[in-house]
Amino acid sequence: MKKHILNYTKDELAKFISPKFRVKQLFSWIYNKKVTNFLEMNNLPKDLRQKLNDEFTILSSQIVSKQVSKDGSIKYLFKLHDGHTVEAVLLLMKPTVYNEDGSIKHLPKYTVCVSSQVGCKVGCAFCLTAKGGFVRDLSAGEIVEQILQIYIDNNIESNRKVNIVYMGMGEPLDNLENLAKAIKIFSDVEGLSISPHRQTVSTSGLSSKIDKLAKLNLGVNLAISLHAVDDKLREQLMPINKAYNIASIMEAVRRFPVNLRKKVLFEYLMIKNVNDSLDAAKKLVKLLNGIKAKVNLIYFNPYEESEFQRPSYEDMRKFQKYLLSKGIICTIRESKGLDISAACGQLREQKLQEEQQR
Repeated sequence: MKKHILNYTKDELAKFISPKFRVKQLFSWIYNKKVTNFLEMNNLPKDLRQKLNDEFTILSSQIVSKQVSKDGSIKYLFKLHDGHTVEAVLLLMKPTVYNEDGSIKHLPKYTVCVSSQVGCKVGCAFCLTAKGGFVRDLSAGEIVEQILQIYIDNNIESNRKVNIVYMGMGEPLDNLENLAKAIKIFSDVEGLSISPHRQTVSTSGLSSKIDKLAKLNLGVNLAISLHAVDDKLREQLMPINKAYNIASIMEAVRRFPVNLRKKVLFEYLMIKNVNDSLDAAKKLVKLLNGIKAKVNLIYFNPYEESEFQRPSYEDMRKFQKYLLSKGIICTIRESKGLDISAACGQLREQKLQEEQQR
């Protein structure tokens, strides 16, 4: 089986490609020009092109399903080399803005939500990914490839500022080694050059691994999937809370190095009549005391057979207004992709069920 070229940093490739400037040329072909055939890289020596073609592959997965929302969001399902599937989502945050003469005033802004594992070990009650259990970690190259494939599919230029959120299928910190490597590959200035401050690691709260991420000093943003303000409810929603309770998470967050211009993001999935009360908002304010925090309220995205329901707009606004009144930056995430399989794991589960019915 050929090796996956996207799994390697420039320093690693330099160990078997020389002189070193050839590695920079190779990176430019793959990440800037988006060429996926080594034999077409015509400024590389012919023998090197052939060697690369014989030993490596650039794309190891294929897009097997794509759903486009009316809001511009695109949900991708990738089939990996071993037949397993993972999802990624391209979110159009701001569309292209044109001048009166038709010229472009502002280019579009994107956020890409990528997966780090096939399945997930965490087992959150509200998450469809958890229903299929954990299969395996993704390699660094498989994480990187999700972005590269999306760039290619949408003709996104390499200098386009894109944000990455490690918030798709899987718990990123359960796959920390490959995650860290992918972050470094993305941020390479001769690659896609996606700065670490544009990359956000979203975790369910593995406090010991938050500390490990901090020690790596990668410069990424941290997001905590909190979703509850007391251990009893959080254990019902997120069984991982038995191993990493809320207090341990908050302690790890306080130790995490935060860029002076940044805040730790707390993601709070609002579920009707479960965690959307004003009393919960008051407890959340107490929890965040002393932390440079921003809260992102998220509507629960309903799916078939789910026991949970989407909260009302009014309850979302009351919750937000209370936090704002206490000096905490709080936003309500605009729901995207409601007309497609937007919630994490929906498209994968849908395709698995279709295959079983055949």
